[in-house]
Amino acid sequence: MNIRECYDTIGADFEDVLGRLGSESLIQRFALKFIDDGSYNELTEALAEKNAEKAFRAAHTLKGICLNLGLKNLYTVSSDLTEKLRGRELDGYEALYEKVSEQYKITVNALKSVE
Repeated sequence: MNIRECYDTIGADFEDVLGRLGSESLIQRFALKFIDDGSYNELTEALAEKNAEKAFRAAHTLKGICLNLGLKNLYTVSSDLTEKLRGRELDGYEALYEKVSEQYKITVNALKSVE
């Protein structure tokens, strides 16, 4: 699968990112780097530690990366979680985190299939 097909598969906004970055190869390079980004793991770790400040920062970083890469579905759910954590309170984050986790796995698995 090429990067354009990957973006189509996960409901990402390829054309928007192409307009900003200018080339398919640049999109692919940055999108594949996302696989190794630590934001999701930091978020998971912070939630396990019940560290609301660290969880907020990680969710906010994940949201920003997804926005820049046009990863619309993951951006939407990570944005919702970021807003939930903005007050540095962990009450009721679980359902939002599950959505982030689900979309993260879908996104990473699709990116791993890019040739």
